[in-house]
Amino acid sequence: MNQADAMDLVKSAIWVVILASGPMIGAAMAVGIAISLFQALTQIQEATLTFIPKIVTVFVVAMLTASFIGSVLLGISEQAYSRIEHGF
Repeated sequence: MNQADAMDLVKSAIWVVILASGPMIGAAMAVGIAISLFQALTQIQEATLTFIPKIVTVFVVAMLTASFIGSVLLGISEQAYSRIEHGF
């Protein structure tokens, strides 16, 4: 494996991390903005109010996108094992 192959594998791994975590991070950000807006409008400054909805949202989105995340991880695994098998 030369430097270009290693960089290609690292680029693919970073892209997989972005694809796999993107839906959960996006949902958590949207819920966080909605709760921050609610807190600003009602002047409720409870710190724990932001954590529970975000955690529930991340778990729900993770369950809904589990098959997509699994297919993305399967693709990168097959690519890495193929490179190991063929020696490059």
